[in-house]
Amino acid sequence: MLSELHEGDTIVIESLSRLGRSVKNLAELMEVLNSRNIRLVSLKETIDTTSSTGRLLFTILSSLAQFERDVLVERTQEGLKAARARGRYGGRPKTKESAVKKAVALYDTGQYTLKEIQEMTGISASTIYRFKKG
Repeated sequence: MLSELHEGDTIVIESLSRLGRSVKNLAELMEVLNSRNIRLVSLKETIDTTSSTGRLLFTILSSLAQFERDVLVERTQEGLKAARARGRYGGRPKTKESAVKKAVALYDTGQYTLKEIQEMTGISASTIYRFKKG
């Protein structure tokens, strides 16, 4: 994508957080853009990197964005750790194989519609089809 840009072009972004994952990544990108005389404008942070003030704001706000991401990751990890300590684990609940076998058996009888089987067993049509294939 950067290869398609020409000297004097302007990149307009919604927010710095959409542009890069880290301060280092954003700084490297800024160096490339500056060396090619490509302007960057962020709408959310109202930054225009053609001025020295805009470059300063870019640096400060990219550091803050990195900090926010790091704090979010830390809090998420702490929350997952606390949940595991309480015996809670994330993800989709495991479907009991016996319930799936019952749903497939009901389906094979031809006496019930898929909707009726789903209501009786709680097993989705896609699970029934997937189990029948395998």
